[in-house]
Amino acid sequence: MKVLIACEESQTVCKAFRELGHEAYSCDLQKCSGGHPEWHIRGDARQLLGDDWDLIIAHPPCTYLTAAGAARMFRDVKQEFPPYGEFQMVNVSRMLKGMEAKDFFMEFIHAPCKHVAIENPVPMKLFNLPPPTQMIQPHYFGDPYSKKTCLWLKGLPPLMPTELLEEYHPLINGGGGRLSRETYEGRRFASGSKARSKTFPGIAKAMAEQWSRFLETR
Repeated sequence: MKVLIACEESQTVCKAFRELGHEAYSCDLQKCSGGHPEWHIRGDARQLLGDDWDLIIAHPPCTYLTAAGAARMFRDVKQEFPPYGEFQMVNVSRMLKGMEAKDFFMEFIHAPCKHVAIENPVPMKLFNLPPPTQMIQPHYFGDPYSKKTCLWLKGLPPLMPTELLEEYHPLINGGGGRLSRETYEGRRFASGSKARSKTFPGIAKAMAEQWSRFLETR
């Protein structure tokens, strides 16, 4: 099976599919950090969407789309617009970047492939993205953390939990300042947006195993 993992430099998902014998490739503008440059295509993943892939899994940039960034989207000050009342001012720069990010996201939604999965955090309602197929958590798949993740699926079944954990901790603060650093920084890579965006091993393994089984029976 030929698999494209778009916008992935960590190669976590790519390696999970490779372990099952599939021809999987990560693709990102950055160099890969997963140790297998021979499986990495450095460039714009959108230019590869028309190739003959059996499955595309995409992790498009979410910085300007995620609901966690809503506090930065609106300015602290409010402005009166008589006779319409008071309005909160939008950060125009972030709004424009968010629209660009949505356009990028939608290219994967419309990719010419029968089987597509897109992984992203819960999006801001402002950008009106299509509703996700399902929401998952790392602790559904054996990793002891909470980090709500959305999956948009085309031609694929929802992921089934593999190892439900009763004890887990928030991976990140979420921007509200309610959690102490000791509480939410459950592991080393929780600091830094690049590190936090990496796919958890349990989720990557579930994607590879469950979607491989599904596609091999088609």
